[in-house]
Amino acid sequence: MELSDSPAPRAAPMIDGAQVRPIDHLLLRGDPERPALDGRSGTQSYAELEATLGRLAAWLAGFGLEKGARVASWVAKGPVAALMPLAAPRAGLVHVPVNPLLKHAQVAHILADSGASLLIGTASRLATLAPGDVPERCDLHREDDAACAMSGGEALAPSHAAPDELAAILYTSGSTGRPKGVMLSHANLWLGAVSVAEYLKLAAKDRTLCLLPFSFDYGQNQLFSTWFSGGCACPLDYLTPRDVVKAVDRWDITTLAGVPPLWVQLTELDWPADVAAKLRRLTNSGGALTRPLAAKLRALFARADLYPMYGLTEAFRSTYLPPALVDSHPDSMGSAIPHAEILVVRPDGSVAGDDEAGELVHCGPLVAKGYWRDPARTAERFRPAPAASRYGGMAVWSGDTVRRDARGLLYFVGRDDAMIKSAGNRISPTEVEEAAVAVEGIGEAVALGVRDDRLGQAVLLLLRGASPELKAQVEARLRQELPNFMQPREIVMLSEFPRNPNGKIDRVALAKEFAA
Repeated sequence: MELSDSPAPRAAPMIDGAQVRPIDHLLLRGDPERPALDGRSGTQSYAELEATLGRLAAWLAGFGLEKGARVASWVAKGPVAALMPLAAPRAGLVHVPVNPLLKHAQVAHILADSGASLLIGTASRLATLAPGDVPERCDLHREDDAACAMSGGEALAPSHAAPDELAAILYTSGSTGRPKGVMLSHANLWLGAVSVAEYLKLAAKDRTLCLLPFSFDYGQNQLFSTWFSGGCACPLDYLTPRDVVKAVDRWDITTLAGVPPLWVQLTELDWPADVAAKLRRLTNSGGALTRPLAAKLRALFARADLYPMYGLTEAFRSTYLPPALVDSHPDSMGSAIPHAEILVVRPDGSVAGDDEAGELVHCGPLVAKGYWRDPARTAERFRPAPAASRYGGMAVWSGDTVRRDARGLLYFVGRDDAMIKSAGNRISPTEVEEAAVAVEGIGEAVALGVRDDRLGQAVLLLLRGASPELKAQVEARLRQELPNFMQPREIVMLSEFPRNPNGKIDRVALAKEFAA
């Protein structure tokens, strides 16, 4: 075990024009005296957090696990959770973050599938595990033990990992079957931080409120892109949306990342004008912003730039829409982020023309290494890049249908497996949903295809928080805006929508309940 205060000098390799270092070198970029981590556990400077990281890595290395062994964490959102993505790779291990919202059976699947040798969890979470949930060769340790190790002792020096070495396995939410472990290399994680920090224009003065789970690639990148830019990350496990308002005020937050359901909740609150004015940057992924929701965000946070984004764990992030285009092109996904190449491809593999629908294919160094121990599903999603790709190699074929306009902006059409096929027509659920939420007072909408003996499938529209009066307004608007074949057979009002562990609407659960 190499113990040191500083890394041995080594030239960083260049990938796609950027220097790429092992992901555990991230904190070495920041000003040692500036704050790197803040929140309920106190403030640590970059120098202090780097030392803490080294001690946590040394503790992990002390278990004597073989290089590349998987280490899972199921912990509260604090210093241990924030540093595990760096500490495990520094110790030559692969980090497997587990969403704190998961239950014991889902955790058991992740432990077994990843072959985890170690699970670090809070005492209360570990106590929920049933006999048989933990693999025979997986040891359990409390989060308190890790926190204690971080408080003193020797530190492990920064690693010399190669860019393509495996650093993390992130499990998808399992919305389309059992969760899949997406394998991410040091280069995947490092270039993701480089890319986001660049297009968000993050700087050392920025302070990011980390609300999203660190088991979520979007959530983990909150840390990485902030630290790459020398800024301060503020993790928060919040109970109510009002906690977010208080945290923005208390910690002078400039940057906030969220998913549409969270933005809906936040826009329903009364924000003091001086608190809303602290925010300079809002980012959205995990689902498209509707026009009404984007307009509410722009009005409520008038001093903040709004960045709609699209991505998938297998390729991290694909596109973003610059804030200057949000008002003029509110329905656009934008264009490729730095270090990503996005192609719109016909079924024969050729590139689609302007305004022609095709499959979104993601190429370049942000493409993950495939699914952990799942060659069959890897072969379905990770396939050779189209001939037109400037990168070549393996690409992620997303399954999402998009179109590209003449200026290169992309527009989402729908997922092929989510399209509603009715009387020979292909209906995008997104188009029906956006028409519904354009009615003031409609919080969220989900359109599903349900069996119909005459049509094959009919449209069922679910609305959250709608009164009978609003339902009538939605029906009137849909008649006005959508063709006859897209009209819902039925509209159902619900007080709440089920959520998956990442806060997104659980469409699979709704489909099981209403579309069976």
